[in-house]
Amino acid sequence: MSKVDLILGADPSRKRAVRTEPTQRRSSQRLDALLDAAAEIVDETGFERLTTQMVAERAGASIGTVYRYFPDRVAVVHALRERSIRRYRERVAEEMERTEVETWWDVVDVALDVCAAAYRDEPGFTVVHAGRRETADGDVEPEFAHRMAQLIEAEFELDTDAAELRFRLGVAIELGDALISRAFQRDPAGDQRYLAEAKRLVHDYLAEHLGQERAASNAA
Repeated sequence: MSKVDLILGADPSRKRAVRTEPTQRRSSQRLDALLDAAAEIVDETGFERLTTQMVAERAGASIGTVYRYFPDRVAVVHALRERSIRRYRERVAEEMERTEVETWWDVVDVALDVCAAAYRDEPGFTVVHAGRRETADGDVEPEFAHRMAQLIEAEFELDTDAAELRFRLGVAIELGDALISRAFQRDPAGDQRYLAEAKRLVHDYLAEHLGQERAASNAA
């Protein structure tokens, strides 16, 4: 299985927030326009104040069009979050393809760097931090931690059992995302001190618990 497939981990059987899945290009574009409008509102006012009426007005659509896809405002937020997570994973996968991934530390760094980039330029990405983590089937660890663990296990030799690796990556994801999210609350461009600390603390945590320090020459 390729790096892209391991990171994306698409599951067509998973329940979606959208009431009616678009089957035609025009419907898909309409749905994207509604979510684009929701993302703008979230960035301006926060997801707590989002309403279906606001989405309809911003998108230039009728309220009936909104209800065709979403039963309520909560479903809008969930759908926006699903789209943001999907786009984040796609960007991680694309970056993995472009980057010369030499060690499993590079996998961690790409995930952190893309997360910061998404907060910076993906409209509405703040909803990712606001909601509950998507967990893997039969486990309490974040789904993305499983995807990262599978990639690391497939590509690199790491003397750690699978459950321990998933747990440590899950903690690292929570730690990194909390600090990166905070960086963009402090500064729209991302507070560089918080971004640097996010990467440093994630590195220190994983090195302590997985027993592998990254070479100093590659740690920047």
